[in-house]
Amino acid sequence: MPSSELTAVKAFLVSFARRQAARTVDFPGGFAALDDEFAQAWSANQVVVERAADPEALPALVDRLLGHLDHRTVSVFDEGAAAACAGPLTRAGYTHCAYLVMLHTGPVPTGGGAGPVDLDALRAPLTQRWRGFLPEAGEDTVRILVDQRGTRRRGAALVEFVAARTGDGEIASWADLYADPATGTAQIEDLVTAESRVRRGHASAVLDAALRRAADAGCGTRFLIADTQDWPRYWYERRGFTAVGRVHGFERV
Repeated sequence: MPSSELTAVKAFLVSFARRQAARTVDFPGGFAALDDEFAQAWSANQVVVERAADPEALPALVDRLLGHLDHRTVSVFDEGAAAACAGPLTRAGYTHCAYLVMLHTGPVPTGGGAGPVDLDALRAPLTQRWRGFLPEAGEDTVRILVDQRGTRRRGAALVEFVAARTGDGEIASWADLYADPATGTAQIEDLVTAESRVRRGHASAVLDAALRRAADAGCGTRFLIADTQDWPRYWYERRGFTAVGRVHGFERV
């Protein structure tokens, strides 16, 4: 993969985090992306490190920026910066996770079988799925996680919620599509299938439609983020994706 493409992917991730935020606080080497309305949503309140300006001072800096929250989330999209920051953050009690950047290198599918829907149409299946993912969470937390998804519309020039329906019109699988036609970059995020609808081809329909819509929007660089240890990465490989790099997350409660 040309380094310019991986650079474009990481620039897209940084831009999305900044644009989605309700407010940002800059510091040397990065920024805090914050949304006070959704303080319980970790992805909406995080520190993004673009370069390792002062790794040893980072834990204390994060405490100052996120001190009003009961969690700490740090995203580092550059491999070198992540290596520099890993020691100070893990010594401060953070858990480190690496995620794969997977680039779509296969042919673009025709894209039939799924299409964009309003967030309201996703509210019921999203709520049910979050209850399954977080059985210990209260209803208020689940509601916040569902509502917070709407803020993703701020993150890119084109944001769509793509879904596949059953024959009776029930939403069976869905994903987000974030695209920036100006840079030709698009991300597919949070591909999920309703628990009662797995292994029926709905996720494939959603992925195919999202890839087609990204290509039709002029995005030749199409990517997603996958867990390095979980089985979906192998499913994505069979769907034409290739692992080309890593991004990093650090979390502490």
